[in-house]
Amino acid sequence: MKKKAGFTVIELAVVMIIIGIIIGVVVKGGAIIDNARMKKVYALKNEISQAIYTYYEQYSSYPGDDPNMLAKWPTLPVTNGNGNGVIAVAITSTAPAVCAAGAVEQCSLWSSLRQAGLLTGTGFANPRHPYNNTISVTFYNDPSWGAANALITHWVIFMSIPGSIGQVFDMQYDDGNWQTGTIRGNAAYTATSTNLYFQL
Repeated sequence: MKKKAGFTVIELAVVMIIIGIIIGVVVKGGAIIDNARMKKVYALKNEISQAIYTYYEQYSSYPGDDPNMLAKWPTLPVTNGNGNGVIAVAITSTAPAVCAAGAVEQCSLWSSLRQAGLLTGTGFANPRHPYNNTISVTFYNDPSWGAANALITHWVIFMSIPGSIGQVFDMQYDDGNWQTGTIRGNAAYTATSTNLYFQL
């Protein structure tokens, strides 16, 4: 009778090497995808900031806050801004807006930037970012920063970014603290997600 042969040590070693290579490829692929998403977020932030400042240079008002938008684009879903120098309803802190209409400055902003040829797309809807949520722009101070770190200014806000990704951005481009600096979160970066704030 013939003896049934098992795997040799060499065969097992080859199988383990192959499994290791597959795991390495999967892990590396995930890192490549995360890196590509992060680059896209930063590119979007720069594109939006540049569009807003270009609009300001051309029309002497911020998009959304422009008191003459309807004269420029009468068919757009926009309402004239109040021309007070901020992209918000007043010179007060105004929460990020997810746009369902063009009647607020944070939403009219998108229509006017697109009509001016400074951003792609149509209408007043917020652009979306690679982590599948919206981007907002407003004049704001997030209460989670506390009184000692309050900073009311214009922010480009990427809603619901993974906390770990927010931390990488903050450590790479700012001070690494979610409550201070020119890049901030609305929660500690240990949280599952954070709204990531870039100062305009």
